[in-house]
Amino acid sequence: QVQLVESGGGLVQAGGSLRLSCVASGSIGSINLMGWYRQAPGNKRELVASITSGGSTNYEDSVKGRFSISRDNAKNTVYLQMDSLKPEDTAVYYCNVEGRSYGLGGLKYYNSWGQGTQVTVSS
Repeated sequence: QVQLVESGGGLVQAGGSLRLSCVASGSIGSINLMGWYRQAPGNKRELVASITSGGSTNYEDSVKGRFSISRDNAKNTVYLQMDSLKPEDTAVYYCNVEGRSYGLGGLKYYNSWGQGTQVTVSS
């Protein structure tokens, strides 16, 4: 199994910055995609940003130009740098990792989620 540990959330004022980190451990195997999702109360969970094993990135329209996703393959870690934060960014942010690994039962595909980290932006 693959476990994800997130950190970096907190409370900031509008216009401030935060950097989220997510470290993967366990039977990681080969990671194909790493991403960040967020969910605010009453809202659907949405994809914020993703990055492939080759470094290609994708962003939700509302965060383009403000957020930046990156990864360190050697450390099995994905980051989300969040600048110019707005109150609308307030949500629980979840790390997600997709990949495949070889276990006792052979090849298996996995889709692992972190526990979520709270980001609150005050106006």
